[in-house]
Amino acid sequence: MSENKDKKEVLLSLKNVQISFGEGRKKFVAANNINFDIYKGETFALVGESGSGKTTIGRAIVRLKETSEGDILFKGKKINRKISRNEKEEVIRSIQMIFQDPAASLNDRATIEYIISEGLYNFHLYKNDGDRLDKITKMISEVGLLPEHLTRYPHEFSGGQRQRIGIARALVMNPELVVADEPISALDVSIRAQVLNLMKRLQREKDLTYLFIAHDLSVVRFISDRIAVIQRGTIVELAEAEELFLHPIHPYSKSLLSAVPIPDPEIERNKQLIVYDESIHDYRADKPSFVEILPGHFVWANKAEEARYRKELS
Repeated sequence: MSENKDKKEVLLSLKNVQISFGEGRKKFVAANNINFDIYKGETFALVGESGSGKTTIGRAIVRLKETSEGDILFKGKKINRKISRNEKEEVIRSIQMIFQDPAASLNDRATIEYIISEGLYNFHLYKNDGDRLDKITKMISEVGLLPEHLTRYPHEFSGGQRQRIGIARALVMNPELVVADEPISALDVSIRAQVLNLMKRLQREKDLTYLFIAHDLSVVRFISDRIAVIQRGTIVELAEAEELFLHPIHPYSKSLLSAVPIPDPEIERNKQLIVYDESIHDYRADKPSFVEILPGHFVWANKAEEARYRKELS
């Protein structure tokens, strides 16, 4: 997919990416035909059920998982290959990850000061110890915690506070792209909005770009610029957030949207859930591809489905 009409800067691009586990008869393809661009400064959401391949894609982008086919380009350079040590360090510094479970992703034996400083130590991103302390003290304050928290350990904090520490650890590196893998799903409902608002504020202040991975469409609607819906390792629909909610095209997207809770109890009680039936697609002879049905609105469809979707929209 090329840049859109506004000539936005493409920061990350995935072209025909396949990610698999195992080899030969035991080979399992977790993600296939993955194509999307992420523009600088936007929040791009990747949404799907558990096991759909969304986290695998996120891990491939940060080079924690190898790809079996296709290209991942960061600022125009291919990063899913053997790269030099300097290039590798630049990618690690520029693309950081916020993990799903703040309890599991923080070293319980390390102080918060060490946890946030770890990336600075590894890449020597400080002039002296005073400079390092200044950076982590400023960062801990930016995520809503106090400087005295630096001497404590992860088990002394709540889930929401631990996720703030995880955000501080990622952002102290001054990354350009942050892969946020279900960053609020392990948190209490009352804390989720706080963490989302924090991430949006930091995005504005630091000119960050987010890849936001989630299973809940209602969460991503209000923070995303564009949303890609993934099902069993294939992206079935991609559109601007409001466009996807107002005009979903693929039956799987319609099914996901029908499951989003509605705050009005009367409407919620009477709404009709759409059950997705995979057997409606016949791809034996007429093979599908990622087609642009409306400007900027892409759907995984074969020729017959494309014609039907266009007719429904006319």
